[in-house]
Amino acid sequence: MITLRGKLKKENDIANSKNRDYNKRASIRDKLLVKEVQEMEQTLPATCQVTFKDPHRLYEFMLLIVPDEGYWIGGHFYFQIYISEEYNMAPPIVKCLTKLWHPNINEDGDVCLSILRQSSIDGMGWAPTRKLKDVVWGLNSLFTDLLNFDDPLNRDAAELFITDKESFRIKVKDYVMQYAKR
Repeated sequence: MITLRGKLKKENDIANSKNRDYNKRASIRDKLLVKEVQEMEQTLPATCQVTFKDPHRLYEFMLLIVPDEGYWIGGHFYFQIYISEEYNMAPPIVKCLTKLWHPNINEDGDVCLSILRQSSIDGMGWAPTRKLKDVVWGLNSLFTDLLNFDDPLNRDAAELFITDKESFRIKVKDYVMQYAKR
């Protein structure tokens, strides 16, 4: 015989089961992040610094990059990094918060970096074997050797570099002075 109490208990058990599945997924992400954040912090490039607003939320942090060479030398570039519940099957979401003139970062802060794409043309996109340290090193490399002028996000910046490197350098320096100094 089905009673109201029995029906409510069954519905409650189903709801709790769904919550456990949700918590289990988040828990897997969080377990991965505990290890990966520690590894990332131990292998940070000298030009990078990571800050967590809340140490209990390892899935949200800020990355500061202060290039010590190249066009953007001396600028302070902030990136917001968010890791979704689908991590490590999906790449982190990265947004540049500092306005800059760069072929692979547009003025809205979107970042064009192969490892941040679920699938990329060059085959170097996100894979579950990649880690947070790979993302940090990739972002850091955008200021030195990973510039991509062939498939840019900011076409005007890439075109200026190709046609007039000196004007490109001056424009980058203007942006650094105006937006990326402490």
